Amino acid sequence: MRLSGKRIVVTGAASGIGREVVARCREEGARVAPVDRDAGEVEGQGVHVADVTDAAAVQRAIEAAVAEMGGLDVVVNNAGIPMVGAVHELAEDDWDRALAVDLKSVFLVSRAAWPHLRESGGGAIANTASVAGQWGTPGQAAYATAKAGVVMLTRCMALDGAKDGIRVNAVAPGFVATPMLERYLDAQEAPAAARTGVEALHPLGRLGVPRDIADAFVYLVSDEARWVTGATLAVDGGFTAGIHG
Repeated sequence: MRLSGKRIVVTGAASGIGREVVARCREEGARVAPVDRDAGEVEGQGVHVADVTDAAAVQRAIEAAVAEMGGLDVVVNNAGIPMVGAVHELAEDDWDRALAVDLKSVFLVSRAAWPHLRESGGGAIANTASVAGQWGTPGQAAYATAKAGVVMLTRCMALDGAKDGIRVNAVAPGFVATPMLERYLDAQEAPAAARTGVEALHPLGRLGVPRDIADAFVYLVSDEARWVTGATLAVDGGFTAGIHG
């Protein structure tokens, strides 16, 4: 098994990509502590409830996960929310919320986990970025800015982590069929037309599914990627390959 013996924390674990990451990591032999703001179960195991924008709550969740698993080898920072709106349309609270959940949480969780990864002799952090962080999109000012921040934060943490044997990478999904995407589409003026439009953005001809993204995370946190750090892996059906249509 590719992740045998690894102890992994996954945030945003209760649905969509995060839920599938938990499942795939367990299939590959890892122990996983799911973290989410909503109580619930992921494959029969209770979730560590935490608001990932709250530093104290994050610290408690990481400490509880480490105590439960006996250490920590991997963190997957997946928690995120959509935020639709151009700059002139966004309320300040919406801007702050998007930056807090989609970017600041990566900092808070990674900071809390770092000493435990170092104690384990190194490890891996993998962050959920987005094609929106690499490719400008109308009406995505806050979300795209946050995800662009995740890409740069990933690079900076990779440089800082190298001496401690901590690899840091990101996955940049295209549009993936998740509850989060459904909320985004529902927020559009014409949801059905929006769905057709986002499907057409992917040369491979379909939306992604959570397993497409989870498989990429498994690779990046496995020993197969032992010489990969600071990278953002596009898993987007060709979305960012170039002009198409």
